[in-house]
Amino acid sequence: MRRAISGLRSFAAYLGAVMGADAYGKYLEHHAASGHSGRPMTEREFWRDRTDRQDVSPQGRCC
Repeated sequence: MRRAISGLRSFAAYLGAVMGADAYGKYLEHHAASGHSGRPMTEREFWRDRTDRQDVSPQGRCC
């Protein structure tokens, strides 16, 4: 039973990564690693910026 639950959690994490749910976490990691001196965007600012960028220059997406 534990193995099945572990498998489902792994699949959920994979699906979240494919859908971009971990994008803000990746942004924060990149921001810290890049040595930016300013504060990172809040999660709300990040998603608004990402949505605005996609609206201005749409790339291949499913929807």
